[in-house]
Amino acid sequence: MIETARLLLRPWRDVDREPMHRMGRDPKVMEFLGPLQSRAQSDMFIDRMIALQEQNGHCFWALERQQDSALLGLCGLKHGPPDTPIATCVEIGWRLRSDAWGAGYAREAAEASIAWGWANLACDAIHAITTVANVRSRGLMERLGMKRLPDMDFDHPAVPADSPLRPHVTYVLEYPA
Repeated sequence: MIETARLLLRPWRDVDREPMHRMGRDPKVMEFLGPLQSRAQSDMFIDRMIALQEQNGHCFWALERQQDSALLGLCGLKHGPPDTPIATCVEIGWRLRSDAWGAGYAREAAEASIAWGWANLACDAIHAITTVANVRSRGLMERLGMKRLPDMDFDHPAVPADSPLRPHVTYVLEYPA
């Protein structure tokens, strides 16, 4: 578990399934992630994160607000998606419910995840990807000090070929010298 001033990044629990499903049904949250998710899809995501935590000791963790124990979303580190330019790299990712946007939670959680990664993983860089149009996530990547790698931009193989979400950009944060 990682604790910040306002947040806990922690392993997933069964009680997270319903709030995660609600987040996956929010058109604002899913605007740049793809179609709205069924309960089975959001449960499969949580199951995948639990398996990654057990295998690797890290994943995109559940993001809980300390003040009221509310699940705000997720943030953390995992290996990049298969068949992408970052498949063998450490990837940082985040997703917050829309009513938690604009409060600095994503940056707080991302900074804590990056610090954990530098302290616990044998990596010299942390990557992030998003669809080209996701300016909010791209802005956070830049505020975190990440640099865009245009040579590593790609069409995401898990996104349908005719989707405007298929083109992705890649960012990197190098280990501080």
